[in-house]
Amino acid sequence: MELHASTHEDIVHAANIVRRGGLVAFPTETVYGLGADASNGQAVTRIFAAKGRPADHPLIVHLSAADEMARWARDIPDAAWVLAERLWPGPLTLILKRATGVLDAVTGGQDTIGLRVPDHPVALALLKAFGGGIAAPSANRFGRVSPTCAAHVRAELGHAVDYVIDGGSCQVGLESTILDLSGSLPRVLRPGAVTADLLARILGKPLGSRAGNQPRVSGSMASHYAPDTPLRLIQAHAIETAVQSFLIIGQSIAVLSMRQLVSHHPDCRWITMPDNPREYGQLLYARLREVDTWGCRWILVEQPPALAEWEAVHDRLKRSASVRGVEGIAS
Repeated sequence: MELHASTHEDIVHAANIVRRGGLVAFPTETVYGLGADASNGQAVTRIFAAKGRPADHPLIVHLSAADEMARWARDIPDAAWVLAERLWPGPLTLILKRATGVLDAVTGGQDTIGLRVPDHPVALALLKAFGGGIAAPSANRFGRVSPTCAAHVRAELGHAVDYVIDGGSCQVGLESTILDLSGSLPRVLRPGAVTADLLARILGKPLGSRAGNQPRVSGSMASHYAPDTPLRLIQAHAIETAVQSFLIIGQSIAVLSMRQLVSHHPDCRWITMPDNPREYGQLLYARLREVDTWGCRWILVEQPPALAEWEAVHDRLKRSASVRGVEGIAS
């Protein structure tokens, strides 16, 4: 696998690879996607093999424009067109009833499909050059930290990918908001940069809850977005005490905190994170990947403020901390 620039020639070549059933990793505004022709069953199967992804875990189909929704979905509600007009291209995935002929491999065997138009010039150019829908989960091994630059893709997937377009670092850094429009009430199934409050204001009505039956969607498993190093969430008021407690028992730690360094102990390595949710989200995955290479026994993350604008960050951190039974918030 090689990294390629995002010139017109590179993008046309990448589109031809997708057309021939290959796998192309490409940047979006959220994370890098691992793309294949969404209408080619063998190509879609390669995505699952490369990622080690469960076969019943649905994929999101990326489109170049909203008017392509009718190719992939049926009974499209007015709300979908309203949101597409206001928020596409952008980090919003809509869950709709699938159209006839959509592959079971794309939908995880469900009667619904996830669609979005990404807000990245390289992604849009690739989609237009290809001329169809590209199924693209994040370009990493299943359950691992999502990639936000091309080098992450190379480190994660190696030669399982035929072509990688290097479009720089992702500007959002967290996966898209997923909004379910397949039922009686719109409801957010995965938080992201597009907030529930904004969606409710645009639609002019409150959103439904996530309770009850709901479609399976990307990033919905309890353990997800996880580094290899065990991660603990620590309440803000307890971060200094927690650091000292781990060091006293001889545990090396990497710390992500919104405060400045509080320990110069050689077994404590520290990254100060932004106190702005947008900037924090943009950097989170890159920082988790960085500290995962340090060889520490634990990653301690100061829990961000319990405010609505931090919901997407909280969601990703909680799932990152759920692996191997180490989930918890020290108090």
